[in-house]
Amino acid sequence: MQASIPTGTAAISPAPVPPILHPDDDGVITVSFLLLPEYAMVSLLSAIEPLRIANRLAGRELYRWQCLSENGQAVVASNQMALQQHLDMHAVDTPRNLFVNASFHPERHQSRELIDWLRRLNRRDSLLGALDTGCYLLARAGLLKGHSITLHWEAVPAFQETYPDILISPELFEIGRNRITCAGGTAATDMMLHLIQQQSGTALALQICDQCIKNGIRPPSDRQRIGLPRQLNIHHPRLIRVLALMEQHLETPLTPAELASSAFISLRQLERLCRRYLAASPSAYYLKLRLERARQLLQETDLSVCEVGSACGFISASGFCRSYRRHFDMTPGEQRRRGAA
Repeated sequence: MQASIPTGTAAISPAPVPPILHPDDDGVITVSFLLLPEYAMVSLLSAIEPLRIANRLAGRELYRWQCLSENGQAVVASNQMALQQHLDMHAVDTPRNLFVNASFHPERHQSRELIDWLRRLNRRDSLLGALDTGCYLLARAGLLKGHSITLHWEAVPAFQETYPDILISPELFEIGRNRITCAGGTAATDMMLHLIQQQSGTALALQICDQCIKNGIRPPSDRQRIGLPRQLNIHHPRLIRVLALMEQHLETPLTPAELASSAFISLRQLERLCRRYLAASPSAYYLKLRLERARQLLQETDLSVCEVGSACGFISASGFCRSYRRHFDMTPGEQRRRGAA
């Protein structure tokens, strides 16, 4: 009897591609996780738990998993905790399914040894994936060319500046040709449930959802984050349109008149809406968004102050520095030094 999808939950669409995970010679699928320092433990556990539950419900071993590190030593996660068992990536059989798990400061953990090892896996046709910001290492190794990828929304601006030629999607997870990327967090559970559905069937995937107190598998197209309108409790459709345009054009800012025209309202109407809902003029709120993006780039990238200013729509470095100091009570250089401390 076919399992039914609970009323009110997200329907699970038919798998668009054949099963992608590579089984071992005994038919069991081993999923390996390469842990980088400061990785997000929530992403790792969210990916592993569906595999464990799948084995329990099936009454047999369908999946295995292992955590790897560059030298076999314990890796401390961003929550300052470490798992007890890590395997040396050089001491295991060639992983057929590998996910790089990272989070904060992924650019600091890109050794030549790691890059060469990933390239060898690629030559052996291993499936290569990434959780959260693990795609930084894959990109550094040149293994994401021609692939659409996703990563945690907070890391997108810095990644775009570093790798402008790589196509980034806003999806929860992206599954392509021997590549899987995931935004991290609890989206790793949805990604793994989607893969289990492909490999082992919809009925088992739904049973795992029940065990996780989860009302269904989110589709990849679900939003990664709560949008600005919902954060600000704004429901006015014209202002929602303006806020979306502001977020989309931080590098090349639109004028208030252009924003108003795109939302099919007058400039005066736009100013009234912003004063009412945002307690600021359109220009002031737009500037705030651009400066917040600048602070993120200063903290998370090695871009120069001039490059950060340009990426956030400032024509001159002096104008950027003045605006930044006025808003944050420190210069961009001071911000960067504070972040590095």
